[in-house]
Amino acid sequence: MGRDKHGRHGDAVSSEADTAPIRLEGHGESRGESRGESRREARRESRRPTRGWVVAGVAAVVALVTALGLAACGGGSDEDAPSAGAPVAPAASEFWVDPSSSAARQVEQWRSEGRTEDAAALEKIARQPVAIWPTGETGGVEGEVAGVVSQARDSGRTPVLVAYNVPNRDCGQYSSGGAENEGAYREWLAAFASGLGGNRAVVVLEPDALPQTLTNCEGEGEQAGREELLAEAVRTLSRAGGEVYIDAGNPGFVTDVGKLADGLRTSGVEDAAGFALNVSNFMTTEQVQEYGDRVSDAVGGARYVIDTSRNGRGAYDGPEQPTWCNPPGRALGTPPTRDTGSPRVAALLWVKEPGDSDGDCRGAPAAGDFWPQYALDLARNTPGA
Repeated sequence: MGRDKHGRHGDAVSSEADTAPIRLEGHGESRGESRGESRREARRESRRPTRGWVVAGVAAVVALVTALGLAACGGGSDEDAPSAGAPVAPAASEFWVDPSSSAARQVEQWRSEGRTEDAAALEKIARQPVAIWPTGETGGVEGEVAGVVSQARDSGRTPVLVAYNVPNRDCGQYSSGGAENEGAYREWLAAFASGLGGNRAVVVLEPDALPQTLTNCEGEGEQAGREELLAEAVRTLSRAGGEVYIDAGNPGFVTDVGKLADGLRTSGVEDAAGFALNVSNFMTTEQVQEYGDRVSDAVGGARYVIDTSRNGRGAYDGPEQPTWCNPPGRALGTPPTRDTGSPRVAALLWVKEPGDSDGDCRGAPAAGDFWPQYALDLARNTPGA
């Protein structure tokens, strides 16, 4: 992943409680422990809910959520702030809200510590639907996806998932990793699709895979056939109920729209719901939409989704370096919605969970760990928080 795609907001913090990362247990893995490991792999690890994804466990959680009144499709609104000690009510949205997200658990912790103002501010994140990045392990992805889909279905909402496991991910750079080979990737895709089980879900397909192939990795032998593999992934996940959007980077990644359009066509955009832009980036919705419309024109009017999780103030252009790692002064963008005001924009989504660290810069914890102070600053920098 190119460095321009990873900025996150986070100022120096003043207490150990604020800097302590949230780590989820029960997965037997440690991510982001060195610069050579995947930032997004770590971020995806931190997104996994703490509950196990076995059928009985899912049923128990769904029953609990229902009892708490969280599962109703219209449950909660921006005016329904829960009282101290109550679960965080999800905002009214088509998309599923994970009741045990990092932000939701941080809200609960701060309430118990009497930090009620901070907890109330962080609810701006905890109440919103954020994409889930399932495991790259074939043996675990089916159950994890099925658990998310089950809870979303029972609450009458649509889950948002990210398929991120392509072989030679990031061409061995900052977010290296992925499936060992194409055969392993096909097995993982089949397990992912089985977890969907024909249920509708928005799926953002392989952040950076196509843009990297067209730019930083262009001409590398290991990238040969990647577009065809993405096209196969589109078909596999679409048949299983996925509303699939192929990641196409951002306006600063692939500047040659014609070249990107050719890549999208080879990658199966005609069989997909469309393409995705601005994943984990900060460019404003207006900037991205202008670019997205040009890309859409070049591929026959395909629709697209935009990651607005942290683009409330646009990209960082100040003097502090590196600009991609926890840049200061950022804010939350428009909450996830289908009401985009444009027939081309299928949805605004929070593909990245606000608060995840980009890496150990500016006093932040390791990549992928939830940084409470950073998340709080994002919320406070956003009007209405």
